[in-house]
Amino acid sequence: MDRRDFLKLSGAAAGSLMLGACQSEYQKVRAAEVDLPMPTAAQLAWQQAEIGVLVCYELHTFNEDRYVQSRERRRPIKDVNQFNPERLDTDQWVRAVKNMDARFAILTASHESGFRLWQSDVNPYCLKAVEWGRGKRDIVGEFVASCRKYGVKPGIYLGTRWNSHLGVWDFKVTDRSPLTQQEYNELIEKETEEICSRYGDLFELWYDGGAYGPDKGGPDVLSIFEKYQKDCIFYHNHQRADVRWGGSETGTVGYPCWAMMPYDGWSKHNTELAKDRFWLLKHGDADGKVWCPAMSDAPLRNHEWFWEPNDEHKLYSLDALMNMYYKSVGRNSTLILGLTPDTRGLVPDADVERCKELGDEVQRRFGEEIASTSGYGKQVVLELEPGTVINHVVIQEDIARGERIRQYSVEAKQAGQWKQVRKGRSVGHKRIEKFAPVEADAVRLTVLDSVADPLVKRLAVYNCGT
Repeated sequence: MDRRDFLKLSGAAAGSLMLGACQSEYQKVRAAEVDLPMPTAAQLAWQQAEIGVLVCYELHTFNEDRYVQSRERRRPIKDVNQFNPERLDTDQWVRAVKNMDARFAILTASHESGFRLWQSDVNPYCLKAVEWGRGKRDIVGEFVASCRKYGVKPGIYLGTRWNSHLGVWDFKVTDRSPLTQQEYNELIEKETEEICSRYGDLFELWYDGGAYGPDKGGPDVLSIFEKYQKDCIFYHNHQRADVRWGGSETGTVGYPCWAMMPYDGWSKHNTELAKDRFWLLKHGDADGKVWCPAMSDAPLRNHEWFWEPNDEHKLYSLDALMNMYYKSVGRNSTLILGLTPDTRGLVPDADVERCKELGDEVQRRFGEEIASTSGYGKQVVLELEPGTVINHVVIQEDIARGERIRQYSVEAKQAGQWKQVRKGRSVGHKRIEKFAPVEADAVRLTVLDSVADPLVKRLAVYNCGT
């Protein structure tokens, strides 16, 4: 038996002994009613996915000049037939997603130009209107099929807040709009029904900037969503928000980062949320009454959500992306990175390679643990082979039963003495603690403060060589 096999067995044995000793107590706690916010099945799956991708494709991609958001929200595109990708291949997009080790992908089915990337029966400003594909291609359908082909969960992004083609600004029709507000609202409702009913089960439906609901004079999209998509993430409007923006587009959140917020439909409170540089969105609320975990989003190219030529130098470095990973996934947040297919209809080669580098590096560091265990209560101990070198500890709560840990300490046993290597506050789905390499005979997690009996789903150690 080699050293790696020994460590696997010793870690597994420690976990089995601990679980055997406390299994009955653990089950009692799981069965007990605890007054804590808890995730829905969709929220739990979203957090467990850890990494997702936003694929940004639009008429803007084919502009002759550079994309300027404030301008494109107002400027109608003169010729819809500028949309002419000669090699569009959604399989190629999703292979890049898969190589990144991302578990879900979301497509911008509509954005600020107002153009729709599907065969809409209610909005003629869609793929039916272009010469490309003889007006018969459905990129949303192709994208969803590619996701299912490669085992990636599909999601859809709908832009309703701005529409330069219809003259809609900040949800409202203007003097330039050919529709009344009621007609525009009905159009969005019908489009939502097309998306929610045609493409099977979706993982997330994302309304950019939120969607006004009937209480704000906007469309009733929530009732349509709830009719067709029972197990999907809704993000978001004034009525409901299953997840929250993490307060920046840096791919990171602050620490601590709780999966709880003080209220549902948090976009009602935009003025309050903007205070202190979005502090509440970045950190959440340890005493919150609503489960609403944070996403950390950033484009793969700094800071471009849509493709521009000759900008490969803007790709974030692998080190920068790993820093995002530690400060998002490692802080109880889901990381969403933006991919930008080009005018060919392909994700550029350099971007594809960076996706693979990120996926490979995450696997290199965290694909195989030295040892792990789980447990119930204030203290969990993981026995190691004497002198094992470690430099990372990963802690996970059983968040299906809520976030319980409020403060903790991680110690390494060296020469019979316990020495603290890290301490922290929130854990949630995953907390990654990184420190200088130490030799340890065991690792101990001590919960210093909790709101209910701690349920540690996983305590694992690694030596990542970083």
